[in-house]
Amino acid sequence: MPDDETSKKETADKVSKLALQITKQLGDENYSPAMITGMARICEFAGLGMTGIVVFLVYVLPRSGFDTNYIITSLAAAALAVILFQSSDGYLVQSLRSPIRVFPRLFACWTITFAIMALLAFFLKMGEEYSRVWFATWYIGGCCYLFVARSSISFMIRRWARDGTMERRAVIVGGGKSAEQLIRALEIQPDNDVRICGIFDDRSDRRSPSIIAGYPKLGNIDELVEFARLVRIDMLLISLPFTAEKRVMELLKKLWVLPVDIRLAAHSNELRFRPRTYSSIGDVQMLDIFDRPINDWDSVAKRLFDIVFSLLGIIAFSPIMLATAIAIKLNSRGPVLFVQKRHGFNNEIINVYKFRSMYQDQSDPGARVLATKGDPRITSVGRFIRRTSIDELPQFFNALIGNLSLVGPRPHALHAQSENRYYDEVVDGYFARHRVKPGVTGWAQINGWRGETDRDEKIKGRIAFDLYYIENWSLLFDLKILLLTPIRLFNTENAY
Repeated sequence: MPDDETSKKETADKVSKLALQITKQLGDENYSPAMITGMARICEFAGLGMTGIVVFLVYVLPRSGFDTNYIITSLAAAALAVILFQSSDGYLVQSLRSPIRVFPRLFACWTITFAIMALLAFFLKMGEEYSRVWFATWYIGGCCYLFVARSSISFMIRRWARDGTMERRAVIVGGGKSAEQLIRALEIQPDNDVRICGIFDDRSDRRSPSIIAGYPKLGNIDELVEFARLVRIDMLLISLPFTAEKRVMELLKKLWVLPVDIRLAAHSNELRFRPRTYSSIGDVQMLDIFDRPINDWDSVAKRLFDIVFSLLGIIAFSPIMLATAIAIKLNSRGPVLFVQKRHGFNNEIINVYKFRSMYQDQSDPGARVLATKGDPRITSVGRFIRRTSIDELPQFFNALIGNLSLVGPRPHALHAQSENRYYDEVVDGYFARHRVKPGVTGWAQINGWRGETDRDEKIKGRIAFDLYYIENWSLLFDLKILLLTPIRLFNTENAY
């Protein structure tokens, strides 16, 4: 059985039968509204730009020859139109759902785009350089494209909404009257894209009924953590009053390790903060507690970053990897690669590839005994490739596959320990580092936190840097870490 299925089976044993039934009803993948609206922007930019370019290729090119000004103008006008659509709320989910209602605004924005182009051409004295037939045909073609595109998007969104493909999955944390009020408030919102998957509460059925507003209580908070590792959840909505400060803090201490948005329902609280403090689901106000570190288009950008740079890394280091494979084969019996199970994103178990650096019969896949200086289990070739981190190069393939990122907290082996205690027993909130994909390299590693973790202070220091990375992530931060990695790895003091 593959490792991710094994991990899910072990996790499933820790949740109630009812919660397990709910996970089977929910698909593994769905599209968030932010991703859908983002794709709509990209499609309309490409479609409007290509409309202008196609008219140029069909009508202008045979008569006047190639002119790059038409290509540039087509793309620039398409970008301006998308900006105007955005400013007129044309990319709200409700706008995409109801194209007839939004068509007048779209056509007005498209008309304004052409008016701006006409004014620029007049003031720059460039009007004679462009074909009037091209200009008029492109305008009409753009209107037709918008009608077809928006009608198609509306059809797809309605279908995705019906089958649960496009939704934000939410879990209510806390039961009783406050949970019922929150659910009722969400249900009356027009075009609501939030799907309530169930309720989790530590209190007994006497204080928190098993069914609230038609939704079942699926378990306690510990079971919620396991539930969120079986199926993708977007939001945790805490339905407790601000005055229950102690209980809210106890919940957050358990829940912040999950890669989800955590919101505190504020619709029934009289205490008010600055407007920027809140987010809204329709008219229901939420106090933002935690945001998912990397979501929607950030996750797409990071994935593209991983694919591009992992391919470059594989190409650049292929001679070294080939030489290493030959050296390992000549040095000791056994396979070239060593596959180790480690904790991945959201605590899932993944296979991580390394060049084998220990004698085959003395390898320790679970890392129950950490490597130490002068460790007799390590081969002579293994000692060199560990010190230079060459043994980690096969993880470029992990990054290409997608179970690792190039940059992130380094994945730890399942049974790794510090002073005979598991890492999660040493560091409070240890699993919060799994809110993002683990990485081939990381902020902790380039700051010297690599090698043996024989003391609690070492693993605590490493986790502190991992959490800093998660809270301050950006693509530029990733690029900085990637560029600094080969320089910082020259320090081999703690690598053995």
